[in-house]
Amino acid sequence: MANIIDGKLIAAELKKSCLDRAQRLIRDGIIPKLDVIIVGDDPASHQYVNSRADDCKAIGMDSTVHVLPTNTVQSELIELIEGLNNDSSVHGILLQMPLPKHMNSEEVIAHISMEKDVDGLHPANIGALVSGKPAFAPCTPCSIMQLIKSTGVDITGKNAVVVGRSNVVGRPAAMLLLKENATVTICHSRTSVLKEHTLNADILVAAVGAPRLITGDMVKPGAVVIDAGINRENGKTVGDVDFESVQHIAGYISPVPGGVGPVTRTILLMNTLEACERLHGRI
Repeated sequence: MANIIDGKLIAAELKKSCLDRAQRLIRDGIIPKLDVIIVGDDPASHQYVNSRADDCKAIGMDSTVHVLPTNTVQSELIELIEGLNNDSSVHGILLQMPLPKHMNSEEVIAHISMEKDVDGLHPANIGALVSGKPAFAPCTPCSIMQLIKSTGVDITGKNAVVVGRSNVVGRPAAMLLLKENATVTICHSRTSVLKEHTLNADILVAAVGAPRLITGDMVKPGAVVIDAGINRENGKTVGDVDFESVQHIAGYISPVPGGVGPVTRTILLMNTLEACERLHGRI
């Protein structure tokens, strides 16, 4: 039976560190601040954004949520972003996705200062990640790495398979694993005989958005299995891994919910604190 990787417990430990860092800055008169932008009225997105603001307040950070109507023109959104770039009291900028269809997400993201891009989506940050240079990486891949490292398994030399190639999760997760000296294979919807690859994985990351895609017969005994999928199935949130069958084969497994998600939220706080520390010469 696999050991369950408790994302809530890991997140709680990371938050303690975040609280200490925030308090040190506050004692010196520096208030770390995250500004969040949301365009439109999607209830789920608003709930997500508001919870990020609550996370900030819980450790003493400041946060402002900018709500723009769906019909906002792209130039107005960019003008807001540029204003936040130039605001020295703002240390991190989070742009809630997806944007309305009349906006070009890549163009908008490129206007966020890479120093304040705490979600790690700016092209310069992605380029730095690929080239192995220090940069903010997307929060979910960073969470995946935290969960893997929490097991105590040495990543160096291990065969790691990432199922999913999105620019937000799959590809950056592969780059982070490569940085830790894993031998990395990226699989996707066009991969033939997926099972052959997953059975060779000492570390298996599922991030493709297909409910219960990874089943027990596709997992190497003793493998570390990280489920980064979020899917709705019969009114419940389920991952890309069939937890019931895989938990009897894997050595470690992260659940959905309660695995990657809580740590991802905390990574955003960590990145904002780092941005603040850098902007104030603390690093």
